[in-house]
Amino acid sequence: MSEGGLFASYAEVLSICQSNNELDSILDPEDGYAPRMRQICHDHIADLEDRPDSRSLREELEILRLEENAWGLLQAVMPARKTDPPASKTARELLLENPYTPTSTLAQAIMNASPLLTELIAVREWLQETAPPPTPPEANTGYWKFTKHTVMQSLRTGHAQRDGLVSEMDPDAVNKGDGASLAADDASYEKNLLQALYGYVRAGKLEDAVEICRLAHQPWRAASLRGSLFFTWKALSTDKKDQDSEETDGDFESFSGNPKRTLWKSTCTRAALNPLLSDQERLLYASIAPSVETSTILKSSCRTWEDHLWADISVLCEDKTGRELARLATASFWEGGVEGLDKPPAEQSESETVEQEETWEHDVSRVLESLQSVAVAEGPATDHSFHLAQLFIILNKIEDLLNGFAHRLSSGAVSSSSFEYETVCRFFAHLCLYLQMIDVQTPPDATQVILESYISVLEEAGQRNLIALYAGALGDNAVDRYAAFLVSLGLTADFDERRAALTRASEHGLDVNKVALKTAESSINKAFSMLPQLKSPLPSIINLQPPINEAETFLLRSIEWTTFSPDTHDAALIQATTMLRYFLGAGRIQAAQTLLSLLPPELASLTTPEEIATEYMHYNQFFVIWDTIAKVVNAQGQEAAVTQGPAATREAKATWLSQYRNLIDQAHEQIVRLLTVEWLIAEEEAEDDAEKQRQSELARIRQIYVPELIIRLHYILFGSRKLIPQNLKRALELANIVADARYKLYDDFVNDGGRTLSEYLGAVRQAVLAGLEGGGSDPFRVVTYP
Repeated sequence: MSEGGLFASYAEVLSICQSNNELDSILDPEDGYAPRMRQICHDHIADLEDRPDSRSLREELEILRLEENAWGLLQAVMPARKTDPPASKTARELLLENPYTPTSTLAQAIMNASPLLTELIAVREWLQETAPPPTPPEANTGYWKFTKHTVMQSLRTGHAQRDGLVSEMDPDAVNKGDGASLAADDASYEKNLLQALYGYVRAGKLEDAVEICRLAHQPWRAASLRGSLFFTWKALSTDKKDQDSEETDGDFESFSGNPKRTLWKSTCTRAALNPLLSDQERLLYASIAPSVETSTILKSSCRTWEDHLWADISVLCEDKTGRELARLATASFWEGGVEGLDKPPAEQSESETVEQEETWEHDVSRVLESLQSVAVAEGPATDHSFHLAQLFIILNKIEDLLNGFAHRLSSGAVSSSSFEYETVCRFFAHLCLYLQMIDVQTPPDATQVILESYISVLEEAGQRNLIALYAGALGDNAVDRYAAFLVSLGLTADFDERRAALTRASEHGLDVNKVALKTAESSINKAFSMLPQLKSPLPSIINLQPPINEAETFLLRSIEWTTFSPDTHDAALIQATTMLRYFLGAGRIQAAQTLLSLLPPELASLTTPEEIATEYMHYNQFFVIWDTIAKVVNAQGQEAAVTQGPAATREAKATWLSQYRNLIDQAHEQIVRLLTVEWLIAEEEAEDDAEKQRQSELARIRQIYVPELIIRLHYILFGSRKLIPQNLKRALELANIVADARYKLYDDFVNDGGRTLSEYLGAVRQAVLAGLEGGGSDPFRVVTYP
């Protein structure tokens, strides 16, 4: 499974569980959320182990196993926390009904009465399930065969026993304090056997350990191991579950387990504490009968953090069960003998029971919290993110866990450059979402930090299709975060990809319109931060303009987000006018024209806000004029072709002249109309800073383009005077419009880099002089006479 496939697999499970948000389905032991996540990890581990370079992936495999185990832990503890246990009788009630109730039934009742004990036993089973697979000892053909051969040889020959060698085959021969030992090969095998048995006990495979003992020709050791099983005899039990199995259970009438388990346990404790026994033997007894007294021996063998956790939980579970059984011993035949048959179990008030349980819970927390500082010899350290996660999940301190991890992310303690960053972020993000689905409260700020970190991981990995799924879980910040992702797409996504990415927001509960508005707003702000600010002097629009650059393109494409849907067209209108003011104020006419080509035609029909709609109409009016001027210039360029050369016929010249005259008439009419309608002049005085800024930008645009249009129209009319004589008169009449106090066009001529009034007056003077070309001395004759 590739990394991209791994991301998609997690997202698929999340989507399925969110769409079928029923608690039973999410907590299902086979197809629930956590089991599915665990299976994804398992499959990915298998794929990596099959690769030729799997040895170089040791760290990645290790972190994946930790994640796999963490999902297993969640499935082990969360269902019990989120569901009510079935009603069951207490151990005291069972003994009142039947003092012969087997100890296994009593132990089950003790567990049922304590949610914490139930949970710890589930955690112990999880630790056993995830333990390293035990290594069986090598095959053996007999009991101490090398020692036996030596002893028998001595007996046959009548020679004395070899110094330091046992003289008998008693299993306790080496423990009698005389210093005798086994033959070297047998001693080595015995050590390996004990180590292997401990491995099986650590992995919860007691029956396999018993079978190993039998294969090693040590049935007495098998009996010692089976002594850890509680006594079971369903025929004697009054518990409903046991009675219901009468017809289906073939072993209903038979019994199993150890009826003298308390005695067995004390014997194992003494053996574990016996310094005459080997370290391996003492460890084995400490593991099958864990207790506070033998905890030091049990923990001395712990190599990994998981080993320490297993040792502590094993002691806690055994100690709790043992103390509760001892409290009931006086009323139980199997624990107290016949003396207690006529004595009811000691009564205990509810307050005393609650107090005892709270005291024990406090002790459990104290023991488990000490694991935050335990030293480990192998595997990830105690403060590893997954170890902390597992410990806090067991302690049911979810809020502390998430707050702590979020703090480590924010402080850089969990570095984004580390190989494990992606995995831990993925786990914690999906943990937050899992907890939310099963109605476990998560701290909002920490959840946001964690989800943000994972969304960043997805962005870095190029998993664009998955961002909306996780951004949708950010609550109040969901829109902002997904919008930030859309902004980050930059220019790498084309129009259709942007539309698809925006549409995905709706698939995950996000308001598409809000996302579009926020994305456009953020994009525009980002673009303006990259572009130079408008300042003096005014730009020249006569010189050849450079092509549209990347920052300008980013600004142009920012408008796309609000043009996808008619519901956001009103915002698009406001944003478009903002961009047009910038481009025209910067003299970037080509960019402004490109922007208009990106806008839907429906914008022109909008009437609100009125001042913005009017402004947009004025821009369209301007570009119609600009297009007409371009057509006039193009027609001027065709003059030589129609008046000279083989195509210079009278008909062609007449046709061209007619078209040329019409274009000039259009330009004249359009420009004069623009000059006389208060183009881009605000009707009301600005009341706030934003409106003041807008009006200032509009004034700048007038200062650039009103003089430009006046001078361009003048030269169009002046330059065509020989072909269209009346145009000279129109050029001089234009000066009257400029001088008209009603329009105050002269105010738009400023000495700030743009066209100046003196430049225009010079052109007018040139037109006046041209009026004398036909003879006469009256310079105004061309104006006063038709």
